[in-house]
Parts: sequence; structure tokens; C-alpha cells
Amino acid sequence: MQIGIPKEIKDNEQRVSLTPAGARELIACGHHVIVEHDAGRAVGLADQDYAAVGVQIVDSAEAVFSKADMVLKVKEPQAEECRQLRPEQTLLTYLHLAADPVQAQL
Repeated sequence: MQIGIPKEIKDNEQRVSLTPAGARELIACGHHVIVEHDAGRAVGLADQDYAAVGVQIVDSAEAVFSKADMVLKVKEPQAEECRQLRPEQTLLTYLHLAADPVQAQL
């Protein structure tokens, strides 16, 4: 499975949904992990940390969404991310739908 990690774009969200250690475990199980450039930078995780365990670094969120079978995020997808999701993709994230009734209807 191709697992994608985009950079979080929600205001004031600095976290990343997967650490290099977590990526290493997924890769060891036979998955391919794709991480957007600088996705972990705000929390001190460099692209080189991910690349060292076998992660593919891509230049954009669009590349993550277009290649991934599963997208991992910390927060609910923002409108521009929702437009990139495909029906066959799996999204694994925390959804705070009480604060976003429009998204709850999706």
C-alpha cells in the first residue's frame, strides 16, 4: 500500500502524522511511504530523517494525494485537501466535525 503524509495546512497546526520511526515500521511491513517535503520540519524532523528509513520525499501535497492509497493526517482535511481526495482513498485522521457542520455532511 502507498501511504502518504502531506504537510498539515490548518492554521497553527505544526504536528506531522507520522514520524520516521513509524515510517520505518510501515516500510518493514511492505508498505511504501510518501512524505511531502518539510512535513515534519516544524517539529524538528528533517526530510533526511525520513529518507534515511526509506521514505520517498515529494515536492507537494498534490503529489502525496495523487499517489497515496491511504492519506494520514493529524487534523481534518481542509477544503483544498478535500478536493484532492479520491473515492478509493482511505483517510486516517482526527475529525472535529462539531466545529465544521459542512464537512460533517460530506
